[in-house]
Amino acid sequence: METKVKRYFLDYVFDKTEIVLDLGRNFKIEKDTTKNFELNKFFYKQIGKDHFWRDRLVWTDKEWRKYISNKNFETWIMKKENELVGYYEREYHDDKNEVELINMGVLREFRGKKLGSNLLTHVLKKAREEKVSRVWVHTCSLDHQNALKNYKSRNFKIFREEQIDFVA
Repeated sequence: METKVKRYFLDYVFDKTEIVLDLGRNFKIEKDTTKNFELNKFFYKQIGKDHFWRDRLVWTDKEWRKYISNKNFETWIMKKENELVGYYEREYHDDKNEVELINMGVLREFRGKKLGSNLLTHVLKKAREEKVSRVWVHTCSLDHQNALKNYKSRNFKIFREEQIDFVA
């Protein structure tokens, strides 16, 4: 079955607005320094199964290793105590001094608790600390129902929209 999907490209340009992150008790966001592709693969599969993420499902372990071995690539993991909650992947583009937010999501059992908002705030806070000039992302109508609203509420602006054919 083919359907039309709306894709949005958004960016955030830093201004003087303070970025405040309040994770609450028992939550933390940590950079994955192990470069363990199994972690990325796990989140991609578990979060993506609800949003038709499937491009990487056919990747071999070698392709996963290559993907995360990029020196400008980082994975950040949200945990509640030691339990996995969510993640985001980002890539720094030094030629433009910008960060691309590649993937971000929260496991199903933690959705509806504004934890995606906390992840996005963390993305922006880290980028500001690193004096990045811009953060950009793309989302689509297949992603979580609050994804676009979350980006817009953090002052991301749509700079491009497109409609694509999607075969379910």
